[in-house]
Amino acid sequence: MRFFLPWLLVGTLHAADLVEHARTHPDGKAAFSFDATAWSDDEATRYLPIGVFDSGIGGLTVLEALLTLDAFHNDNLQPGADGVADFAQERFIYFGDQANMPYGNYSAVQRTDYLRELIVKDAVFLLGRRFWPAEGKEPQFSKPPVKAIVIACNTATAYGLEDIRKAVAAWKIPVIVVGVVEAGARGVLESNTTGGIGVLATIGTCASGVYPRTITQTLGLAGQSVPVIAQQGSATLAGAIEGDPAFPDSVAAYALKEARSLAEAYRDSKPTKPLQTIVLGCTHYPLAKDEIDAAFDSLRQEPEFRDWIAEQRLFVNPAEATAKELFRELAKARLRLNSDERCILEHGQFYLSVPRVEEVGIQLAADGNLDRDYKYSRSPGQLDFEDTKNVPLTPALIPASSAKLVRERLPAVWKSLDH
Repeated sequence: MRFFLPWLLVGTLHAADLVEHARTHPDGKAAFSFDATAWSDDEATRYLPIGVFDSGIGGLTVLEALLTLDAFHNDNLQPGADGVADFAQERFIYFGDQANMPYGNYSAVQRTDYLRELIVKDAVFLLGRRFWPAEGKEPQFSKPPVKAIVIACNTATAYGLEDIRKAVAAWKIPVIVVGVVEAGARGVLESNTTGGIGVLATIGTCASGVYPRTITQTLGLAGQSVPVIAQQGSATLAGAIEGDPAFPDSVAAYALKEARSLAEAYRDSKPTKPLQTIVLGCTHYPLAKDEIDAAFDSLRQEPEFRDWIAEQRLFVNPAEATAKELFRELAKARLRLNSDERCILEHGQFYLSVPRVEEVGIQLAADGNLDRDYKYSRSPGQLDFEDTKNVPLTPALIPASSAKLVRERLPAVWKSLDH
């Protein structure tokens, strides 16, 4: 199959390079490539799993929503719970690009081109069969491709959603692509908020302006007035939740710092109503919802914030809305499995990126992760060079603090991960 490159539609050379790279490696054996014939049989495509990716483990909050959603009748597809999980017959492949996280910091050092390449590479990994075993010097090719991709990362949605959709169109493969930002805006609409809106996200997501823009559009199309929207981009909270040793303080301490900054930004916007709705604009943040809510409670005890923070806050987690959108898209494309069918996978599969320590030229920190200066100084276009590799994710690879959060707050994910 030949891939055509109408890449002025995308306008980014690095993404075009990846499309061309896949064309010149059609068997999917090379890094950052896949075999496009995997979707040549429409009926076989229906039985493929669904891919979900994030820059780390934060996207597991979206996977939890996918595993537990019961918002539709499975037989007639109409809205309403029927006591059966909406994706009960489906299986998922999850990928966390932990070696390159946090994605939200690339824009701060003017590396958004490299970030966008990373995001398309994540999609290519899910589309392909190639992965590295936990122990071994050669890649394996037994991972199945996917029929849909869920971008379970706000920053990746902001910077890469259109790149991936246009790449899929150029590759001429029938793969659905869903992102979390539009879902988050719909969550704000459905919250029926009467106060102000605060967006807690990464630096990159906030720098893109995607949430204020999308929320404004969504509320406007629904005929609703748009309240004051304030943002706070964090360079630390996602890493702390992930258990990254570079962020040694408690999650609660980082949550309080970011909540204070958001409250200050909201107050300085001269609002007429208190801050009521908080958008958890990073998929890691629902894992720390309790700590974030406690931080706003603490701030309300301070006179300068008492009048600007609502006593009861509404939290918008885009994960559930993303799961609903995926259900509708699969049904519309007739790719959803029925109650008497089953995905080709017996269980879900989980993968994580780690430094490829044997690769000459990479630089590592003392803890074995990629050196920070090295990580944020890379440029796109080196498609014959792998400084990270994607390996099966087991509970043992998750930092203890993060594993505790997943086990306690994402039980369906933990059960699937620990099967």
